[in-house]
Amino acid sequence: MGPSGDNDQDRLSDAPKKRSVAIAGHRTSFSLEEPYWRDLAEVARRRGISLSALVATVDSGRRGNLSSALRLFVRDCYVRGELGPQAKPE
Repeated sequence: MGPSGDNDQDRLSDAPKKRSVAIAGHRTSFSLEEPYWRDLAEVARRRGISLSALVATVDSGRRGNLSSALRLFVRDCYVRGELGPQAKPE
């Protein structure tokens, strides 16, 4: 265990992980922590689109880097009620 009481495995699971998807026929990569990745997959599932299509949608309207834009998108989904305890599954 480290000084904060967390073990190395916990810190590694929270670390951003490099991901790659195809957007308009081109591979692009970004780094996201596992909870954000799971939330993006859930939004894609609920909307009935692929994860690549969802990332492409966020990519088309972003300012700044894609990783940050995806995190902000997930946050917005929670604020709008698309994710979270009040969200209704489709």
